Amino acid sequence: MRKEIRLAGFGGQGIILAGYILGKAAGLYADKEAVFTQSYGPEARGGACAAQVIVSDEPVDYPLFDEAEFLVLMSQEAAEKYGPTAKIGATVLIDTELVDLSSVDLPDVEVLGAPFTRIAEQDFGLRIVANIVMLGFVTAATGLVEREAAEEAIRTEVKERFIDLNLRAFAAGLERGQQIVAEAVA
Repeated sequence: MRKEIRLAGFGGQGIILAGYILGKAAGLYADKEAVFTQSYGPEARGGACAAQVIVSDEPVDYPLFDEAEFLVLMSQEAAEKYGPTAKIGATVLIDTELVDLSSVDLPDVEVLGAPFTRIAEQDFGLRIVANIVMLGFVTAATGLVEREAAEEAIRTEVKERFIDLNLRAFAAGLERGQQIVAEAVA
C-alpha cells in the first residue's frame, strides 16, 4: 500500500502543519512508513503552499510524486495550481466556501467537501483551526490513519494550552467527513 496526498492552500492557513501532523500520525502512531515534504512560494503569507505526504506499508524509496491520489484544496489559487495534479480517479477534498472548481482543469475525480473555515469560525470562533478541522475531514475521507493516531500527533505538536481546542476542531472535521463519506456511498 502506498498512498500519496497533497494538501494545498495559501501561506498562513496551517497547511504545512496539517501535513506534518498527518505524516507524524502515520509514521509514529500508525506503524506505517511516511514521508513529508513541503513547498511554498516566496511569500510568507498569502502565496500558494503545499504539503505532500506519502504513507506506505513499505519504506518509501523516493519522497516526491507528481500526481496525488488524494488532493486537499483550501484556496482558489491552490485549486488552480494543484488541481491538475490529481490522478485520474483521485479523491479531491475542498473547502467548499473558498474553492470553486468550475474553472479548474481536473481529471475525472471524486470531489468531497465541507466549509472547513466556516466550521472553525462558527464552532470555535477561530479561523486558525480550519487546518485541523480539515485534517479531521481528511482522516475520515482517506482512511490513511486512525483517529487515535491523528489525535496523538496533534497532542504532541500543538502547544499544551491549545490541545483541547485542536482536538475538538479535529473531532468536528472528522464527524463532518464521516457524514459526507456516508452520503457519497449511499
